[in-house]
Amino acid sequence: QVQLIDSGGGLVQAGGSLRLSCAASGGTLSNRGVGWFRQVPGKEREFVAAIRWSGANTYYADSVKGRFTISRDNAKNTVYLQMNSLKPEDTAVYYCAARSRYSSGSDSYRSQYDFWGQGTQVTVSS
Repeated sequence: QVQLIDSGGGLVQAGGSLRLSCAASGGTLSNRGVGWFRQVPGKEREFVAAIRWSGANTYYADSVKGRFTISRDNAKNTVYLQMNSLKPEDTAVYYCAARSRYSSGSDSYRSQYDFWGQGTQVTVSS
């Protein structure tokens, strides 16, 4: 059973940067696709970014394209989300999630992911 631990959240001013980490225990991330999602109270959890198991393909929500970068270090069994030029509307709890390399559905669908982290709070002040 893969357990995901997401970390790196915090309070930052608008225009600042944070790097989130998603580490795995009890299994490897190297053969899994990984996605980042975020959620604010009263709203559905929304897709932010995803990276395929090979690292060859990445995907982003339009709202973060050009500001966020997802990457992976399989040697460290960790996936990162570098967030630059943060805006107050980026404030949310961020969750990482992992899916099978054989999963063929869209990377942006929550239902495609089997394992989830506990979430890390990101707060961007104006």
